[in-house]
Amino acid sequence: MSEVINYTEEEIANIKERIFEALEEVIDPELGIDIINLGLIYEIHFEQDGKTQIDMTLTTMGCPLADLITDQIYDVLKSVPEVTDAKVRLVWTPAWSVERLSRYARIALGIR
Repeated sequence: MSEVINYTEEEIANIKERIFEALEEVIDPELGIDIINLGLIYEIHFEQDGKTQIDMTLTTMGCPLADLITDQIYDVLKSVPEVTDAKVRLVWTPAWSVERLSRYARIALGIR
């Protein structure tokens, strides 16, 4: 059984920030932009035992690259040593829209 470490709120915020930064390495192969700038990540849950859940959406419900993107997420989360277990949960509410794009993504995609 794994030992539970009592992280402070500040340490958890730091870990979540490093998870967020790792997720910037996950590139949507169709659009060539990372999932953070695309606004696909809705929430990062990190528990004291290191279990991590990423709530995310996709630009379309039938996205054929869902498995590829989630596999990339699992791979990059390995770079955050505090993450002991990871789960990606696809959510569809609220629905993704172009309003979720960062300024960088809007410029890269030519959207005003």
